[in-house]
Amino acid sequence: MKVLVTNDDGIKARGIRELVEALSAKAEVYVFAPKTQMSACGHGITVRAPIEVTEVEFPNAVKAWTVSGTPADCVKLGLRILNEHNVSVDFVFSGFNHGSNLGTDTLYSGTVSGAIEGVINGIPSVALSIYSMDPKHFEPSKYMAQQALELAAGRLDEGTVLNINLPDAPFEEVKGVRVTRLGAREYDERFEAVDQGDGVTSYVYKGEPVIYTGLPEDIDVIALQDGYISITPLHYDLTSHKRVEQVKSWGFKI
Repeated sequence: MKVLVTNDDGIKARGIRELVEALSAKAEVYVFAPKTQMSACGHGITVRAPIEVTEVEFPNAVKAWTVSGTPADCVKLGLRILNEHNVSVDFVFSGFNHGSNLGTDTLYSGTVSGAIEGVINGIPSVALSIYSMDPKHFEPSKYMAQQALELAAGRLDEGTVLNINLPDAPFEEVKGVRVTRLGAREYDERFEAVDQGDGVTSYVYKGEPVIYTGLPEDIDVIALQDGYISITPLHYDLTSHKRVEQVKSWGFKI
């Protein structure tokens, strides 16, 4: 089994090192990770500048490279470089992200986008995130990564991403696993204005997640609130299929 690993927190983040360590016990691991922090970059790719790729040493990886681009760049370019080295990748894993990727946040997430780039290239993929910006408990996440690799092999199709979110808690405090669907992810958000002088104002985005009540337990946000691991199958098809016939009936023409 051969796995390409990426993230959006950058190659120096603890999360990616923990993920590579976990997967290396089950597979050959190749790392393509951003050179710098790329959180919340979404599915951006680099099209107007060269992408610098540098081979580096990385614990427990067969080979590793830093990339001066986004997680999607890492996967798109990494797959081609590995192909040139006659390495055929079986899975793409992205993570462990420092912070959750739930609900509508998946649209902003560089972590999830790295995994989605995998399925765009026809490779089943997994994104893993821990519900803390400074996670302390990696053992449950490492166990889930290994389990995902083993259970999904030969079962997960090349068009699906497993988006796995975990509480930052030891094994004994994790209540279980729920297979979920995406929910809303809202914040008590604000933009703090900073006067830079000379008529220039900058804004700093800040916000705390809304705590929900009374929603079904199979929503990913609720699963994490309740102390469970959330696993949501994702696809990049954003079509509202139930609306296609309705929009046809409106009579657009030219």
